[in-house]
Amino acid sequence: MSTPARKEHSPWLVLATLCLGFFMILLDTTIVNIAIPDMSTDLDASLDQILWIVNSYVLVYAVLLITAGRLGDLYGPKQLFIIGLVVFTLASAACGFATSPGQLVVARVVQGVGGALLTPQTLSVITVIFPPEKRGAAFGIWGAVAGVATVTGPTLGGYLVTDWGWEWIFFVNVPVGVVTVALAAVVMPKLKLNRRHRLDWVGTLLATVGLFLITYGLIEGESHHWGDVWGPITIPELIGAGVLVMVIFFLHQYATRAKEPLVPFSIFSDRNFSLMNWVVGAIAFGMLGLFLPLVIYLQSVIGLSALQAGVAVAPMSLLSMVIAPFAGRAADRMGGKWILFTGLTLWSGGMALVVWLARADAGQWTLLPGLLVAGTGLGMTFAPLQTIAMRDIAPRMAGAASGLINTSRQLGGVIGSAAVGALLQARLATELPRAAQDEAGALPEQYRGQFVSGFSEASTGSLHVGAGQTGVPLPPGLPEQVRQVIAGAAERAFREGFTHAMRLTLILPLAVLAAAALSCLFIRGRTRTPERERDTAPAAVGS
Repeated sequence: MSTPARKEHSPWLVLATLCLGFFMILLDTTIVNIAIPDMSTDLDASLDQILWIVNSYVLVYAVLLITAGRLGDLYGPKQLFIIGLVVFTLASAACGFATSPGQLVVARVVQGVGGALLTPQTLSVITVIFPPEKRGAAFGIWGAVAGVATVTGPTLGGYLVTDWGWEWIFFVNVPVGVVTVALAAVVMPKLKLNRRHRLDWVGTLLATVGLFLITYGLIEGESHHWGDVWGPITIPELIGAGVLVMVIFFLHQYATRAKEPLVPFSIFSDRNFSLMNWVVGAIAFGMLGLFLPLVIYLQSVIGLSALQAGVAVAPMSLLSMVIAPFAGRAADRMGGKWILFTGLTLWSGGMALVVWLARADAGQWTLLPGLLVAGTGLGMTFAPLQTIAMRDIAPRMAGAASGLINTSRQLGGVIGSAAVGALLQARLATELPRAAQDEAGALPEQYRGQFVSGFSEASTGSLHVGAGQTGVPLPPGLPEQVRQVIAGAAERAFREGFTHAMRLTLILPLAVLAAAALSCLFIRGRTRTPERERDTAPAAVGS
């Protein structure tokens, strides 16, 4: 039997501590995007290596979330929260000191482990320390933090990259991590559960292998011409094997449902929770899928600095921050269904306007109308989504539920980033040579073939997207006048080719966001009171 709770600290102070750590973790899913051109230049990283730097963190983060939620149930969320913070902070320092793409990928993997250990504990603790009548407001704040962290990344990252260097997008985590660890040690309560959990290591292994194979195939497909990758093994076979392993994973989960699988199917009997898992994954798919090409476009095509690119998207972030608290309170009163539907519709419509406005000769503020519409919608999205998802979840299932919904968020992000990255590379393989062919007519005849073939080769894996680059290196020994002519043609070809490829690529995440908006029409309204199973809830036993 649990010991009665001793309220040593205000639950709002605990919430602030949880949100600080959660903000830092989620910030690293988007802040890296704004540094892509600088990292590509400084680390001599090609586009497929950049995709691994982005996706290695999110992939590891995603596949470990559910297991980390169970570990929190087993050993206590306070302990796991602090361990995750320490691992994440140390890994962030290692990221900043990386001198090659490979070193950065390894450090990002460790970052993902720390983030996964921390994140599920936030929702679990919130569900326990707040009474049902205040839980919606707490979830609203938590959801707003998730949204703000996601859209703040490009703006904050732009400032750090421009004034301090790309390394500081990681170094900034160190003091924040130290402060958050100290706060968590003091204010977080120690929570114990009335039941213990087993860990599904077979499920974790299957999910990790399956997702790795799918992600690897999507990222590396274009650079291997969608053919052989390891001996006789082809990219399609690799992706197919990943899908097969994921099917086995779900069959294993269903077969062990009477024990305690990684995915507790009973939670999905709640229609709203099931819908919100799909919606949160679709939002992450759309968000990371949209921002990945967009930040490259703002810097390498339009020619903005990282800070200018961050400022260009700042109005969307600021508007979202202003609207999010009002959306959270309104969701408590109205249930959130129509707020979420309206938010997703505006978010996808605004980003569609951004894509329509994107041109090779655009300026810093050309995309502003679309970003304002998108920011309005985004501010109406995260808080009501979390309230709807967790409204009818019993406290005893909070750890599993929070792990699942965060897993859905990160899986959507990693699949979206990988899928959009693969589609972008495929479109670049078509659009760049076409744009180069259009520009080749203005070059001396002896250089035309080499010019076009250079873009064809670069577009299939070795393409560099650093700011100010032309997409393909110029051959040595050229006369200066000829070099200037070729450099100008290469810059124009890259700008036109990338812009066309980006606009076609972004149809995919926009379609996913539109489908998520329509899914909100199936949300069930409130049918029962929020009183939950008190006797099965965890209890605080000190701090």
